[in-house]
Amino acid sequence: MFIRAYLRASTKEQDATRAKVDLQRFVDERGLPIAASYVENESGASLQRPELFRLLSDCQPGDVLLVEQVDRLSRLNAADWEKLKAEIAAKRVRVVALDLPTSHQLIQQGGDEFSSRMLDAINGMMLDMLAAIARKDYEDRRRRQAQGIEKAKGKGAYKGRPEDEERNAALMRMLKAGMSYKTIIDSTKVKRKDKPGFDKVSTSTLARLAKRIKDEAT
Repeated sequence: MFIRAYLRASTKEQDATRAKVDLQRFVDERGLPIAASYVENESGASLQRPELFRLLSDCQPGDVLLVEQVDRLSRLNAADWEKLKAEIAAKRVRVVALDLPTSHQLIQQGGDEFSSRMLDAINGMMLDMLAAIARKDYEDRRRRQAQGIEKAKGKGAYKGRPEDEERNAALMRMLKAGMSYKTIIDSTKVKRKDKPGFDKVSTSTLARLAKRIKDEAT
């Protein structure tokens, strides 16, 4: 059995490794090691999480996926949560979350088959419940943010995120030179020294800049 820690934050501005100390303390108390840590800055509401799926790919049956909280694993909608659960079940991986006490026993080996199956069933129900709560919290926050933006717009106070004019000018030069979106995205993947992950341009940003070029030409 290998314990694989998964650490996630939603944006590059957040520290995805924040919970590493708590996860290490949890396994130290049980005299167990963490075999590997997988860190990424991606939204928990999306299945597009390379490090999470690299973790699952590395897993063998009986391995443990260790997270600080269930919402680090999922803020997914119901359909995507079912897909992720199916992937976890297919790999026969046990999910252990610090905020889910019923899962803590899963990190210990042994026990009779009946007790193990009962514990798996209880833990599965609790995981579903916490995943649903995490999704509702995500949707509530998004709704409140949207309401706040609309209110600010009504008062003329909302200006949005400041544009990175220097970066966008460089991207527009690439687009005007006929470079493909993929080539531009690959060429702008810059490893950050201060935080994990990469800064890279999105296809939506490129599409917006391409429209700007078109509008300026007309």
